[in-house]
Amino acid sequence: MDDSVLNLNELTETNAIESDFSPSESPAIESPLTEEINKIRQQFNYGPYPRVPLDDSPKDAYEMLYLHSFVTSYYLRHRRVPDTKGKVILDAGCGSGYKALILAEANPGAKIVGIDLSEESVKLAEKRLAHHGFTNTEFHVLRIEELPKLGMKFDYINCDEVLYLLPNPTAGLAAMKAVLQPDGLIRTNLHSAYQRANFFRAQELFRFMGLMDSAPQELEEAAVVDTMTALKDHVVLKAQIWHNKGFDTLTGDALSQSLGANMLLVGDTGYKIPDVFEMLDAVDLEFVSMLNWRHWDITDLFKNTEELPDIWALGLATASLAERLYTYELLNPIHRLFDFWCTHPGEPGQSVDEWDDERWKTANVHLHPQLRRDEIREELVNCVQSGKGFEISRYIKVPSLNPVFLEPTQAACLLPLWEGAQSMQVLVDRYSKIRPIDPITLAPLTETDAFEAVKDVVNRMDAFLYVLIEPGDSPGM
Repeated sequence: MDDSVLNLNELTETNAIESDFSPSESPAIESPLTEEINKIRQQFNYGPYPRVPLDDSPKDAYEMLYLHSFVTSYYLRHRRVPDTKGKVILDAGCGSGYKALILAEANPGAKIVGIDLSEESVKLAEKRLAHHGFTNTEFHVLRIEELPKLGMKFDYINCDEVLYLLPNPTAGLAAMKAVLQPDGLIRTNLHSAYQRANFFRAQELFRFMGLMDSAPQELEEAAVVDTMTALKDHVVLKAQIWHNKGFDTLTGDALSQSLGANMLLVGDTGYKIPDVFEMLDAVDLEFVSMLNWRHWDITDLFKNTEELPDIWALGLATASLAERLYTYELLNPIHRLFDFWCTHPGEPGQSVDEWDDERWKTANVHLHPQLRRDEIREELVNCVQSGKGFEISRYIKVPSLNPVFLEPTQAACLLPLWEGAQSMQVLVDRYSKIRPIDPITLAPLTETDAFEAVKDVVNRMDAFLYVLIEPGDSPGM
């Protein structure tokens, strides 16, 4: 099954609320559970998600840890490298706790707080984190609009696979904003109306048949299976979903999970890119980036980016970020989720593209913490010793569309980053020793040449957030 189907091994289900207040009103106002919300709670009490075995660990899930590291989003926004020790991180809609576990692994020393509407999910989340040895945690059966009752402020809020289930997602954003630190970030997402269109049609069918009158369980799942099995293969809904999305290959618990997360998902709603920005504007939050930002570049959809049709070249030159994302969505709706970071309005940190050479010379260079692993360092050393290129993107692919390599001299130059942050001067001195002469002219390499070579490689790695660059006149948080 591809990304068109909700990936249940990555799902953190799910906290849904109803809200009767506008964004300008206090998010602490409570409202009773409606029938729809109660069905959602019952659905996830019946089948808490994700149903990942308790023993499963995300320690080697490099890309997942990279995306859930507070360092990644904080650096994107503020261009500083934070210390995760002492940070307070909320998993809003923690489900059975697998994403909370990822957050704990990705952010050493942080306190992890989880909330969920489902009592059974919260029990499993508590058990999972304790099983893996994390004790600086707490979990609550709580609706998102009740967040202020905790009396806590959060540095990072992960609200994954939840917002599209809320009757009023804007209210959910308002509640999270109310408990977000001034420099904190929220990660959340919405289902795409275009990419999920077939599933929404299936949900309408099964709602019409009465299969979603109560929280879907075994009886309703069996009715869906019987329906799809009995239909002829050429029937459009069966062809587009049952066969094309791989439901016909699933059995047992895997099939049950996929049905509950797709065709029988209570409260599921699709949105468009303009909806994202309208919601953020309504609660005065600012869009930072898509999590898979490199995969939303509209110019990648054209055969030759250097020879765009005039109407596109002129239009894209003046288009806002929201307009570019919406155009991508209309042209190529392949993303199931609009998965994004947002924060309080304010000035972002200064990009290295705006630095002069003097600032570069005093900079400190960090390796992203999810790359600082012994096994990755060992492979880099082997590549240097054998004269082979080191594919740094092999471990974390999401920021790149194509493989990203370091040639042996570059890899050897960056090797000290596996021990900790290094100044540009240290890396320049190391580069000068590794390559003391110009391989073409055989002339001695000048310090200026070495500086430009190091600047070029760390700047290129910064574009993928494989390395993180801070000005030396001000330490990280």
